[in-house]
Amino acid sequence: MRYSQLAALYSKLEKTPGKLEKRNTLAAFYKQCDELEKVVLLSMGLVSTTEEMGLARGLVKRIVMKAYGASEKELTRKFKETGDLGKTAEFFAANKHQTTLSSKELTVEKVFDNLSKLPFVTGLGSQERKQQLMIELLSSSAPLEARYIVRTILGDMRIGVAAGIVRDAIALAFEKDPKEVEKIYDIVGDFGKVAEMARKGKLKAEMAVGFPIRVMLADRAGSLEEAVGKFEKPAIEWKYDGFRIQVHKDCDKIKIFSRRMEDVTAQFPDIVKMAREGIRARQCIVEGEAVAIKGGRPQPFQMLSRRIQRKYEIEKMVREIPVQINFFELIYLDGDSYMERPLAERWSELKKIICETQSFRLADHLETKDAKEAKKFYAAALKAGQEGVIVKNLEAFYQPGKRVGFWLKVKDILEPLDLVVTGAEWGEGKRTQWLGSLILAARDGSTFKETGRMASGLTEEQMESLTKILKKLIVREEGRIVKVKPEIVVEIGYEEIQKSPKYPSGYALRFPRLLRIRTDEKKPADANTVKDIEKMFSMQTRRRPGKKS
Repeated sequence: MRYSQLAALYSKLEKTPGKLEKRNTLAAFYKQCDELEKVVLLSMGLVSTTEEMGLARGLVKRIVMKAYGASEKELTRKFKETGDLGKTAEFFAANKHQTTLSSKELTVEKVFDNLSKLPFVTGLGSQERKQQLMIELLSSSAPLEARYIVRTILGDMRIGVAAGIVRDAIALAFEKDPKEVEKIYDIVGDFGKVAEMARKGKLKAEMAVGFPIRVMLADRAGSLEEAVGKFEKPAIEWKYDGFRIQVHKDCDKIKIFSRRMEDVTAQFPDIVKMAREGIRARQCIVEGEAVAIKGGRPQPFQMLSRRIQRKYEIEKMVREIPVQINFFELIYLDGDSYMERPLAERWSELKKIICETQSFRLADHLETKDAKEAKKFYAAALKAGQEGVIVKNLEAFYQPGKRVGFWLKVKDILEPLDLVVTGAEWGEGKRTQWLGSLILAARDGSTFKETGRMASGLTEEQMESLTKILKKLIVREEGRIVKVKPEIVVEIGYEEIQKSPKYPSGYALRFPRLLRIRTDEKKPADANTVKDIEKMFSMQTRRRPGKKS
């Protein structure tokens, strides 16, 4: 298939305001295209569900300049005018076409293959090799193609196509129930593969060891009493301040995946060794929380994130940042899926296969309806330095990728929010070189709505670190204010939630403070929604009936 056909689809979607119209347009395109799996992923701005292309905005600018022979001054002027590096590339492709471009026509396969190589280009000379892959595409692209190649590289398609629209388009194109499509996606984790299965009329998938599954998510409860009282048979488990992992064992072969379904096996050889020796099963998929431990005490997640990011000197990281694994879930065991079995059975079988040590253990777990016992258990979690507890329904099945109320989080403080940074402001005085005031937003469908600013409380070290990250994501500057690509997820603490007509979300946070950057764990699609904030505002009001907001 010619890439120009896909570029034309992108352009049409960009001009289409309604979700139903976008769905219909996508469905019609999916129905008639040959390379369906690749097209579905590309229509989401992806070439992989687990790997990121890893090209900073500054590098992409250099690629555009080299591809079209543009000077830095020319590119900067055009970028300020458009606020869109994709349209900037489109302009130079149109104006330099006769002198710099080859006549070779791009195909979807060629674009997909070049882009999919990017995450795996590492080591000495990797920047040059990445540039060459992209220059090869841009030098062959028509202007409209250049716009969307650059946007795909940056992960900023601007066509308004979220996962829900893709799901519904697949269902419409191949006459399937959207719920059925979603169910298979929960297991496969790739809408491209799901679409191909739907087209062939074989929308069935079985779990396979070595292929990640979307994890089940916890909802929020206003209090411990409320959470425990909701279930006939509750179990309470400590909520650890760590990194959720899914461990796949196939005889001696071990794979470890993050909650984002990324393969992090190489970063955790110590967990691989413990799993190989400590899981008494031929094949299984189990879940747990990895926590950084020092002196017998849990350490902040930031310490563990150093290991997640590290691709070199792994053994040094293993020595410096040892981990403890706390298992709480069994999904698959020796040929049988446990997803549709009650938690009581899953927990019982999990206990049989985990050979516990101090570093490789079962999560702290209590089954009770007694309020005093529950409070004592909760207090012990907080004393041990953990975040709180999760109350679970022992009669409920495992629901991947959803918050369905089977698990309820309880914390001693107001629930932190995972928000997305959509902008920032340059500092003043000695802080002029740093972005110190972050504009925060909650998710609302496929868009993000601002819910306030975090203008104080950042250390100089944090500002310097965030500035390095955000500078690569700037899409527009308006005086001292910059707008950035919504990519960075931050965990925010605050004193309370207030109603506010000033922000598009309708809410503002009083005294927000940065707790941690969560981009290693969560994508923008995992951030809290405006509905979450509405719910938490309601809980807050119930907890503090005399408090005005």
